[in-house]
Amino acid sequence: MSFNLTEPRYIKQTGLEARVAAIVEPVANGLGYALVRIKITQENGCTLQIMAEDETGRFTIVDCEKLSKDVSPALDVEDPIDREYHLEVSSPGIDRPLVRARDFIAYVGHEARVELGDMVNGRKRFRGTIKAADADSFTITVPDAPAGTDPDHKLSLSLLAEAKLVMTDALMEKARIDQEAHPIDDDETETIEITDTDEPTSEELN
Repeated sequence: MSFNLTEPRYIKQTGLEARVAAIVEPVANGLGYALVRIKITQENGCTLQIMAEDETGRFTIVDCEKLSKDVSPALDVEDPIDREYHLEVSSPGIDRPLVRARDFIAYVGHEARVELGDMVNGRKRFRGTIKAADADSFTITVPDAPAGTDPDHKLSLSLLAEAKLVMTDALMEKARIDQEAHPIDDDETETIEITDTDEPTSEELN
């Protein structure tokens, strides 16, 4: 599936996270990046995590700095968080969240953890191999299916709350192949951290 900046994201967000995403996503799209996830945690008092990617599915330190520089003024104007916070901008990483149809399509054959917003087939959580995926749904094969039951569960993307790849040897090998196909000259960190909307104060490994 092609890199479509307007392709919908399927992920459960708090009201504040959704509000921040509405501010951040147009800025990211304007730079040619796709927003992956917004997460607000209580780490360091309050931390706003922005995860984004380019068309190769990665995000270099240069990309992080560019997005943080452009998004900070927008956050200052809208002021969605009513206290001091740390801003982290990062790449999705190898064991990345799966938030769009294209993510599931790209990682067919790999293992994932999935949580739904509502119960399906008596469960909300699934861990298994992505067997198939299309624009509206994906099929996950679970190893813990009771004897005599179908291990395949076809799930609608619209029910998705959260999904994330599981780190495996196969996933590491795919990452190695992708790195060879799209090498990054600069091997610096792919996460930057700033306090509130000031200039970057530290860099850390993603």
